[in-house]
Amino acid sequence: MPQTPITVPLLNANEPEARLVDVHVADGQRVEAGAILFTIETTKAASDVEAPTVGYVRMLAAEGDILAVGDVLAYLTETANEALEHSPRSLPVVSTQDATPDGLRITRPAQALAESLGLELSSLPTGRLLTEAAIREIAAARQPIDLPDYDNDHILIYGAGGHAKAVMEMVQAIGAHRIAGILDDNPALAGKSVLGIPVLGGRGLLALLREKGLMLAANGVGGILDIAVRVRLFELQESAGFSFPALAHPRATVEASASLSDGVQVFANAYVGSSTVLHPRCMVNTGAIVSHDCEIGRYTHIAPGAMLAGHVHVGERSLVGMGVTTAIGIKIGNGVRIGNGAVVYADVPDKTILPAGKVWAGG
Repeated sequence: MPQTPITVPLLNANEPEARLVDVHVADGQRVEAGAILFTIETTKAASDVEAPTVGYVRMLAAEGDILAVGDVLAYLTETANEALEHSPRSLPVVSTQDATPDGLRITRPAQALAESLGLELSSLPTGRLLTEAAIREIAAARQPIDLPDYDNDHILIYGAGGHAKAVMEMVQAIGAHRIAGILDDNPALAGKSVLGIPVLGGRGLLALLREKGLMLAANGVGGILDIAVRVRLFELQESAGFSFPALAHPRATVEASASLSDGVQVFANAYVGSSTVLHPRCMVNTGAIVSHDCEIGRYTHIAPGAMLAGHVHVGERSLVGMGVTTAIGIKIGNGVRIGNGAVVYADVPDKTILPAGKVWAGG
């Protein structure tokens, strides 16, 4: 059997690299066709990588690596000990020239682009794999940019997709803040506008914006496919010195006794009942109902149209999908994903995944 390469697939046309977030098998382990080998993610999506055939896994990449699309994660071989045709140092996409500074991981096209833009290789960040998109972002961040000094009521929107649009229009409807601009890590969007709001650039501008007096930010990345993406962007902005006001759309109903912590987002036509507690950075999306005496954990997303009865407790980093309904007083754990339209009658343990339409009575 020829050695079969397992490569990084393209998850998002705008992102030519992905992070290897989980390795599910051991080096040298024999696997069957269809076995899940790796989990990779971009800023917008996560995906499992399966074995296309039977064989022995021979690792090239390691958990935490940031790799370009097409990079070889591993090979499947006929025997456990046969010599590999390629090694980690000979991956064709990564520059291995002697002139490359220690620790710098950069694709050959990205290196050529960096040199054409006059970027010193020694000045580039190490650790992550630098692609052409990353080099364009670095170059844009280093260009002089004329930014005004900001007032206390200005707010930054991070993200330029669909969720960001909803956040921007909510901010405008509330009327308490002026949108200073948008940051998005897609270099192709820099200089463009979304709903009339300019895209200033990417994350490389966070420090400069903070120096200019901008203190507030709103996370415009929903993270519906992977809440970890949303969490990381909150942490990125927080590390740059930004804080996050609670936002509730004027067409949402939030009872006076409810408590909304920093970074909470409550969208139009949602209801938040009496004595309910929304912990930091959670989200109650359009038309969702969170009844009296509920508690929603940090970073959790209550999706559009979900209906939580009274005294429901939802843990951290969970997703309650669109149209989900629950019984009164149940507890939903941390890291749970409940698919659209499910009906939940009993407590849901940590890290449980309930398929769409599931009727859950425990198990």
